[in-house]
Amino acid sequence: MGKMPLMAAAAAAALLAAVVALTAAEAALVEHTFVVRQMHMRHLCKDTLVTLVNGQFPGPAIEATEGDTVVVHVVNESPYGITIHWHGVKQRLNCWSDGAGMVTQCPIQPNATFSYRFNLTGQEGTLWWHSHVSSLRATLHGVIIIRPKSGAYPFRKPDMEVPVIIGEWWHKDLTEVDKAYLNSNDNDPAAATINGKLGDLSNCSGKAEDSYVLEVEPGKTYLLRLVNAALYSEYYFRVAGHSFTVVASDANYLRPFSTDVVAVAPGETMDVLMVADAPPCRPYHMVTLAIEAPEPDPQLPLYISRGLVRYKNIDAGGVQCGSNQGAVMPDMPDHHDTTTTFYFHGNLTGAAPGHPLLPRVRGHVDERLYIALGQGSVCRGNRTSCKRGGSTESMLVAYMNNVSFHLPDKLALLEARYRGDASLSMVEELPSRPPRAFNYTDPALIPVAPGGKEEAIEPTRKATTARRFRYNATVEVVFQSTAMMQSDSNPMHLHGHDFFVLAQGHGNYDAARDVRIYNLVDPPVKNTVHVPRLGWAAIRFVADNPGSWFLHCHFEYHIAPGMATVVVVDNGPTPETTLPPPPTDLPKCSKLQE
Repeated sequence: MGKMPLMAAAAAAALLAAVVALTAAEAALVEHTFVVRQMHMRHLCKDTLVTLVNGQFPGPAIEATEGDTVVVHVVNESPYGITIHWHGVKQRLNCWSDGAGMVTQCPIQPNATFSYRFNLTGQEGTLWWHSHVSSLRATLHGVIIIRPKSGAYPFRKPDMEVPVIIGEWWHKDLTEVDKAYLNSNDNDPAAATINGKLGDLSNCSGKAEDSYVLEVEPGKTYLLRLVNAALYSEYYFRVAGHSFTVVASDANYLRPFSTDVVAVAPGETMDVLMVADAPPCRPYHMVTLAIEAPEPDPQLPLYISRGLVRYKNIDAGGVQCGSNQGAVMPDMPDHHDTTTTFYFHGNLTGAAPGHPLLPRVRGHVDERLYIALGQGSVCRGNRTSCKRGGSTESMLVAYMNNVSFHLPDKLALLEARYRGDASLSMVEELPSRPPRAFNYTDPALIPVAPGGKEEAIEPTRKATTARRFRYNATVEVVFQSTAMMQSDSNPMHLHGHDFFVLAQGHGNYDAARDVRIYNLVDPPVKNTVHVPRLGWAAIRFVADNPGSWFLHCHFEYHIAPGMATVVVVDNGPTPETTLPPPPTDLPKCSKLQE
């Protein structure tokens, strides 16, 4: 083989250097340090001790590009055991970094550190992170933004990207909130928030709280990355004088559609485009309004927060504004309106050309589950019988197929499975169907009272449950919301996997009838599905990620009393489809260290 000419060699070397540089640029390392500690914040005339990351509420944003590796060093200077869950990150062959307390790991103990490491290959859009121990996620949360490697979106490129995190402000000790669910309904947040601001509708002694302000320029396009980080409520979101184009949800692109109101359930993210095309001489209110089921469900205070969209650089466009004009308030749906959110979520469809796993879920289904979601009661003091119907002898719980999930307290489930620990003998299989059939959506089951219709079917049991699937199995789950002791919707979140939302409906699911409306053409791909009030939702997923993955409702008052289970996915046949060993510094449970 002849020698390469000098100029050609130099060109080849330059090309190789460019390729190496490009490869490095395409797969960056994004590194953060999260210091978790307590500090006082003052809202509504009251100082509250809260637990924050880096002193921020909401916490710091993680911004990355598809394919990047993220490393987050968590330094726990709080008095509580902490985990961080990377909500919606698939964690391919990386279940150890999922951050579900006592499912994938023991909490990071006070005065200890742990580093999470995960890859963002194949994911673009908006996700978020939050604590996954007790109710601390009310203040321990932040956005994850994953931009496309090419820099190009499958929609009009925005001029600016704006995270909008909907949350709640609590005066209560959040570590006690979960315990209170079992003993009292008097367990409510103090206010709703937008990006940590309570807004001017919240005031103390006549002094309004600060509002979040978004400054916009006429004619420019803004990508609003909406996250519902609230513990308690689904929210409507609207900006007066403006409309939205919904383009993505849960870091999956959608077929774009237009709307003037967005519904976002706890755990969900929605990406919407907003063009600043309103008359620019006055501000416009940005409003979030909590949705709740109507009576006879227990009623919460009205949670509403508002910020401002304010135009700037108006003079550059030749617009002459007169005297100051008041802000415009949007017409919001009624807070008992559960129809608008039903149709909003029904409008979500997947973007062309379709997901690579879509042909799989169109075909043979290996496993089918029908999961009733509701509330029940267990006897206090481990008694086998007791009075129900609101009696103090029984305790309210939430369930999946009449089993209220109980977290282990000595060893995380994933580690126990990896070790073959004897504690696994206590894990029961989640039933494929409810133990007894009844009219799940009968409104007469909502009121809780001695002699009430619900009393006979209240009895529930507590157990640690899981459902095991072979690697690559196609699974269908139909979630059935019930009227048992309340009739809320249920935002169901599956860790470690995305799934296809095939259909939703009102009333009781009927396979013979409802399978005919399944969308197997362009279903939306999600990690959190809104199961409608007194209705159902059907999903399918491919169990292709080995590990132990939490499946739960994202309402804290449902997950804390037990509306959860664990999806166990077996290893595949090759090293490339097998979960690696745990990291050597995986946190140990405090009870194991004693």
